[in-house]
Amino acid sequence: MSSIALDPDRLFPVDPALRQLARELHQLVADLPILSPHGHVPAELLLNNQPFGDPASLLISPDHYVTRLMHASGIGLDELGVAGTQAEPREIWRRFCAAWSIFDGTASGYWLRSELVSVFGLDEAELAPERADHLFDQLSAKLATAEFRPRALFDSFGIEVLATTDDPLDSLADHQALAADPGFSGRVLPTFRPDSYLNASAPGFAERVDRLISEAGDGLVGYAGYLRALQNRRAHFIESGAVSADHGVRTPSTLRLDQAEAARLFEAAIRGGLSQQDRDAFEAQMIYQMARMSVEDGLVMTLHPGSWRDHHQPTFNRFGADTGHDIPFPVSYTEGLRALLNDFGTSPGFHLVLFTLDETTFSRELAPLAGFYPSVFLGAPWWFLDAPDAMLRFRSAVTETAGFSRSAGFVDDTRAFCSIPARHDASRRVEAAFLARLVAERRVTEERAAEIIVDLVDAAPRRVFKLGASAGKSPS
Repeated sequence: MSSIALDPDRLFPVDPALRQLARELHQLVADLPILSPHGHVPAELLLNNQPFGDPASLLISPDHYVTRLMHASGIGLDELGVAGTQAEPREIWRRFCAAWSIFDGTASGYWLRSELVSVFGLDEAELAPERADHLFDQLSAKLATAEFRPRALFDSFGIEVLATTDDPLDSLADHQALAADPGFSGRVLPTFRPDSYLNASAPGFAERVDRLISEAGDGLVGYAGYLRALQNRRAHFIESGAVSADHGVRTPSTLRLDQAEAARLFEAAIRGGLSQQDRDAFEAQMIYQMARMSVEDGLVMTLHPGSWRDHHQPTFNRFGADTGHDIPFPVSYTEGLRALLNDFGTSPGFHLVLFTLDETTFSRELAPLAGFYPSVFLGAPWWFLDAPDAMLRFRSAVTETAGFSRSAGFVDDTRAFCSIPARHDASRRVEAAFLARLVAERRVTEERAAEIIVDLVDAAPRRVFKLGASAGKSPS
């Protein structure tokens, strides 16, 4: 049975002339290596290189894109093995197959179909309840083979760079062991993610910060020890290969405070005596401090605001964070980032990559900011916006103001390891479709479109995330 996942013209324009142009442009980038400078696959997975346990724990339970929609259809997260809950893998898979139709038209459905057909070689074009056990057994048999271990898949996917997301106090021993392993040729880079050390509302904030200062504050105490410890841990990450610091903040607000006021807020935060307004002010001035440190140490600063984390308190209480109930809300970049950009927006070597969950900001705020400030780059459509139609709307909305040169390249932002090639290929196809229209409308030449798509896929992420040249070449 044929599958739409194998259609060579998927995501290309319907118009025959545009489709042919898109085909030709996509061919230029289809086989380029995958650069993934922001994601959530753990380094431990590749270091240990153990077989994946079963199809459900690989493809369903860790992917909150999948579990959240099934939850909305009345299936309990505990029935899907979320957050380590006990559920029989075959039963999880049966529930998924029974719910397959709810993914029609979604980005998750596109990725899953692509994974099952392109990665695992299944013949079935559609999943169905009566095929569930058969598919489960097929996939389980493949996962038991050497070809489907993590390192083998890493190589077959064509991944050159894979960034993880890591706690500031992580020893990064797994990253160091991978880098020293002569049997592994890929680059797995840690990413400094200090959210729970900057947000005074985070559970356990005071205890976490106390440990940070104790372990990395060089004997200093209080606010001075806090800043020193953050700087020292950033240095440790850089020594272990990190190129960026990622910030999943509630809003993009930034604030420059004098030392005394910042220290006062810090001490109150440790005591738990801050109002919500003061907690917001403390986080805003710490994001400013993170930018200052990026100017000094060169880590690319990425900002992911606009998500109301853990929106459903009962689900958070039972299953914890990152279990599918983070919901977008509107934020202001132009106002919020002014303090940071006034001081660092033109600093040489400072790279600030802005992501959004609110596509009304594409043309109103993000493109104008990136179209003026040398430090600002446009992050790819992320999370709820990393679907084909939203990616196309993003490219259309930002290009007329910021052009192509202010783009940072695609990020997959995923915990679902096997979806990485499908996500990157979808982005490449969308870029080809957009550029094909510009060629047909005589807005760019075919020659320039060919140069642009290679830059968007390969050169831009290397340039913006300071990854250096491709493997085997010296950085230019």
